[in-house]
Amino acid sequence: MSTKFKKSAPFSIPSTNPKIEKFINHIMKDGKKTVARKIFYDALDEIKKNGHMNPYAVWEVAIENASPNVMIKSKRIGGAVYQVPLEVKTSKKFFYSTKWLLSYSRAKKGVPMYKSLAEELLAAYSNQGSAVKKKEDTHKMADANKAYAYLAKYVK
Repeated sequence: MSTKFKKSAPFSIPSTNPKIEKFINHIMKDGKKTVARKIFYDALDEIKKNGHMNPYAVWEVAIENASPNVMIKSKRIGGAVYQVPLEVKTSKKFFYSTKWLLSYSRAKKGVPMYKSLAEELLAAYSNQGSAVKKKEDTHKMADANKAYAYLAKYVK
């Protein structure tokens, strides 16, 4: 008599937050997800060592503080190029903040990635650091070019 093969449960990840998984995917290089996961959780441990009780809350606030509300898009109309300010969608806000946080933490040489990521997250948590400065610069540029906001209907 043959027995039926029982399928095992699919591999489950301890953190099922899709935002965290997306952030880990942005950290990942060359398909090395376990390395990216280790970097992320080591950075959270580093934040915890700095005296913050809930590193996930620090991470959420840092992402929120580094995410832009307005961006500039170049549009060529009649031979002239205009810098048109546009509102940023929610998914793009997360993308830009993640991109800026990771690029500035990767730029720090001589420091392990998890430490530089933790430093950048803590700086963004307190509304300081390179990623927040980049956000403020984009807001200033958008504010300077708000005269061309009427051209937003021509930008895709």
